[in-house]
Amino acid sequence: MLYADATLQKLLAPGATIALLGAKDRPGTEVDMVGRYLLEAGFTVIPVHPARNTVWGLPARKTLADIDIPVDIVNLFRAAQHCPAHAAETLALTHRPRCFWMQSGIASPEARTLLEPNGVVVVEDRCIMVEHRRLWG
Repeated sequence: MLYADATLQKLLAPGATIALLGAKDRPGTEVDMVGRYLLEAGFTVIPVHPARNTVWGLPARKTLADIDIPVDIVNLFRAAQHCPAHAAETLALTHRPRCFWMQSGIASPEARTLLEPNGVVVVEDRCIMVEHRRLWG
């Protein structure tokens, strides 16, 4: 489903907290560029990666369940086959995020089917950095 710009602009409002799954700070990678952009744009970014202790100088969490503050957006840099499991993990959080965002090239009808009936906006196949730049300049 394509959401109106007004919806995306609300989701990407300054100060939002974003859990970035698949976070890596390897220079030249898309996830590194997007993560650094989000930090510079003023978002609170929580890196999530099962094998890393820090990313961008921030403590990394192994799973979404390890995050101890409410998250507004779960942003995925994971292959589509992992998205349904991450959707289930998202639904299990005490504070349900407003959005489950799958980066460019990633889509999961299964994740959408799990999340949308539970009030979570699902964005597929769109780069959060590109959309933020487009909407906020």
